Amino acid sequence: MSEIRWRPTLLIRATLLLHGVAVALVAVSPLHWRWVLAALVANHFVLMLVGLWPRSHWMGANWTELPAAAAARREIALTIDDGPDPVVTPQVLEVLARHGVQATFFVIGARAERYPELCRDIVARGHAIENHSQRHRHNFALMGLNGISQELQAAQATLTGITGQRPLFFRAPAGFRNPFLDPVLSRLGLQLVSWSVRGFDTRVNNAQQVTRKLLAGLRPGAIVLLHDGNAARTPAGQPVILEVLPALFDAAAARQLRFVTLRQV
Repeated sequence: MSEIRWRPTLLIRATLLLHGVAVALVAVSPLHWRWVLAALVANHFVLMLVGLWPRSHWMGANWTELPAAAAARREIALTIDDGPDPVVTPQVLEVLARHGVQATFFVIGARAERYPELCRDIVARGHAIENHSQRHRHNFALMGLNGISQELQAAQATLTGITGQRPLFFRAPAGFRNPFLDPVLSRLGLQLVSWSVRGFDTRVNNAQQVTRKLLAGLRPGAIVLLHDGNAARTPAGQPVILEVLPALFDAAAARQLRFVTLRQV
């Protein structure tokens, strides 16, 4: 994807208009500053809530499911976050190979720098590597325009340099974001992706519970989220994702669903 023209959403346009009106009103009638401040605080509260809603489209284009044409073909996407992990990722790759499934890995740039050969192996096996920021900062949604731009650009450079493949998609850390993200994505030609269904497999150590959650949302066009990095462990010490994947693949086959990478839709 090349640079995309940024088109602010209705919410962002309303926010910009509100701020312009607020400045003008205070300049004309300073005594109304309390009302102006209250309106601005309310607006920022709404922006915060929207930013904490990963599946929201109010801040910009956001894939919460595959395009309609892919759903019509009964395609689904398995996305795997927070890697690469030197212990879990190779095992995940073996499970994927046994079942003939291709996945999209949202990779953290700093981890890719530590395990470049693992990233190259992911791509060599036919999977896709996409941008999950350079450092996966917990305060990502609080960063300004420059900070977000640096995070995404650094990851783009890291991942492209390692794999020879430029990322086309981005997933925000924890899915949280703010209004500065969308214009950066447009400039870098990246498409934001969240998910249709997740099993919270970084926190839930019960593989059956995670599987039930995923299967409840398994339908044509679904984008499924699991983790190879920061994966929870079962009581027996097994990464949850390794126990979930075979059941997920069996259920998808029974429902005549076909796994594709995001690049393939």
